[in-house]
Amino acid sequence: MPPLRSALLKSLAPAAFLLTACQGPTPKKPQTLSPELTARVEALSQKTKKELVEVEGGTFIMGDFGPIDPRAKMPYSSDRNDDVLREVTLSSYAIGAKKITYADFDVYTDATGQPRTAQYPFDLEYRNIPDDLPVGVSWEAAQQYCGWVGKLIDRKMELPTEAQWEYAARNRGQFVIWPTDDGSVDDGRNVGDFETIGRYASQHGYTAGPTPLGQYPPTPLGLYDMIDHGFEWMFDWYQDPYDISDTRDPRGPAHGKEKVQRSHNSRGGDSLFIVSMTFTRFRRNPNPGPDPLLEDDEKYLFDPNSLNRFRCASPTSPASTE
Repeated sequence: MPPLRSALLKSLAPAAFLLTACQGPTPKKPQTLSPELTARVEALSQKTKKELVEVEGGTFIMGDFGPIDPRAKMPYSSDRNDDVLREVTLSSYAIGAKKITYADFDVYTDATGQPRTAQYPFDLEYRNIPDDLPVGVSWEAAQQYCGWVGKLIDRKMELPTEAQWEYAARNRGQFVIWPTDDGSVDDGRNVGDFETIGRYASQHGYTAGPTPLGQYPPTPLGLYDMIDHGFEWMFDWYQDPYDISDTRDPRGPAHGKEKVQRSHNSRGGDSLFIVSMTFTRFRRNPNPGPDPLLEDDEKYLFDPNSLNRFRCASPTSPASTE
């Protein structure tokens, strides 16, 4: 049996029955894949392999390192949930160079018999634009995607832990404040500016929504859009403060109510400069419902996961799915 077909058969069974509320009704039993869909799955498999960035493990001080940085000697952030510093040691791993796109996620849902995500009226203004726009989904849907695509490429895949994300964002744990190509925020050069963002949306007939990934220089490790283009789900349950004794490949507490998010959805350097540092932490219900501030007749318009983006990571070496 060809390797791709074997991987597909292994990956379809568990994914077909694991749906979150945001994904719609119970999926149909997967059917035999058409040649067109098989080709799309193969293309996604190759893209996933190509975009994995191998990160050599090491030890770093996790959190707002301002007080121990000679340039500052005081916290960089006014937030308090990143103040507790801890020395963390990570094994080597790999992380996706880019956030997952609508097109990527459509391959997954199509191949596993699930309804396509992001079908709210405002989603449909942009979700089918043939550019690399980042998809927004629940935590569970993101984790299931990573597990499925990992089976395709014979690697264990899951959401990154926040320690893995921060270590990579800081170029293997260096004192990097902003996760850009040179550690600065340069509006219009290494992050999107309001004029460019607004022009793209206007040209495509919408006012609020995502813009394409990969338009600005990557970090020195080769990672794109770590600073913006939406909040990113982490593997960890949120805990404040960190467990300072959990220092070797930490994965967060075993249980919780909210999941950690990193990165940000703000646009323009003036705001990103404040809200999206390499150590900035956010938290969110893993399967958020409609905004309670919306009127009942407005709730069907807005996707509660539209800003919840993600990228996948692999804590193991190639050719291992254990």
